[in-house]
Amino acid sequence: MSARASRIVVGLSGGVDSAVAALRLLERGHEVHGLYMANWEDDDGYCTAAQDFQDARAVAEVLGIPLHRVDFSREYRERVFASFLAQYEAGRTPNPDVLCNREIKFGVCLAHARRLGAARFATGHYARLRHDGPPQLHKGADLARDQSYFLHSIEREALAAIEFPIGDLLKDDVRAIARAAGLPVYDKPDSTGICFIGERPFREFLGRYLDDRPGPVETPEGEWLGSHHGLAFYTLGQRSGLEIGGRAGHTGGAWYVARKDAARNALVVVQGHDHPLLQGRALLTGPVHWLGSPPAGPFRAQAKVRYRQADQAVEVTPLADGRALLEFDLDQRAVTPGQYAVLYEGTHCLGGAVIESGGARAGALMPCAGHAAPARAPCSLEEPHRTHAPHRNRL
Repeated sequence: MSARASRIVVGLSGGVDSAVAALRLLERGHEVHGLYMANWEDDDGYCTAAQDFQDARAVAEVLGIPLHRVDFSREYRERVFASFLAQYEAGRTPNPDVLCNREIKFGVCLAHARRLGAARFATGHYARLRHDGPPQLHKGADLARDQSYFLHSIEREALAAIEFPIGDLLKDDVRAIARAAGLPVYDKPDSTGICFIGERPFREFLGRYLDDRPGPVETPEGEWLGSHHGLAFYTLGQRSGLEIGGRAGHTGGAWYVARKDAARNALVVVQGHDHPLLQGRALLTGPVHWLGSPPAGPFRAQAKVRYRQADQAVEVTPLADGRALLEFDLDQRAVTPGQYAVLYEGTHCLGGAVIESGGARAGALMPCAGHAAPARAPCSLEEPHRTHAPHRNRL
């Protein structure tokens, strides 16, 4: 085995998962280098990057491996954060972790690993890869922590050059291995959320970059209930922070966001967690990123429309323009434009796409007579309404 073939760069985040990933690769006889990625330069007390780097250094010292530190904050702002803000300004609810994996961790980080002389790049993600043929992405053995949802958008070519050394382990096993090996992060709490947001209130963070744009909060019948701060600060299905309280004549319980009317800058709310306006069995995606060969026609699969959701049975109809129509067997609550619909066949992740719009039925999303046209037959689709607010760039 050549030195280049045996050298693997591991993304060391300062957490227990990446630490054990590096340990396992060492035990397999590889020459391992650690790579710590900095992707945010603001340090106002919310982001733990400084401590994370110190933890990564401590792990590298125990393992006896070199640690490289690289600053990808410019790339992160340009490729991930700019899109994050633009999507919120357009009234959507984006998931930056998906973009970060595709553009940064398995884009620029992978390229940097190759510049360090490595043929492969590894991380501590809970997912598995199969290489008995074209590479396939599969769910991690620990289904409660499976991260394939966030990895579905990785470029196909990158799958052949990455490894997930702990994908076959449960979290408790990872901590036990770390403790037995004397790794100082064996009991470090898991990181949650997005580093550039940290534990600060989400609206406070967005308010640093997006202007308030107040408008009415109203019922589906048009009754005024109060005012909102800007559609960007709310998401479908949201209950907290609506600031409307109880209202005379409304005894149906808590209020939830059911729709954003961008044309009128109105936030439409309903009472009841399972209100019909929060339910739907169909959604239209943006262009689908297939991790394998695109299917030729409609097929049955399972899908998630948000992380940690149980797999949902679905009929998938690929469309001529690269998008897809998904029709679920059961109602889906608060399908949210900007989030991702990710497709599976058992544990095998097939790919996914941004959710463009959701509806009670396919006919509400498809203006074509009858039904959606499969990929081999053209069909003109009506674009869901979008608001293109001017992007106040503070990057």
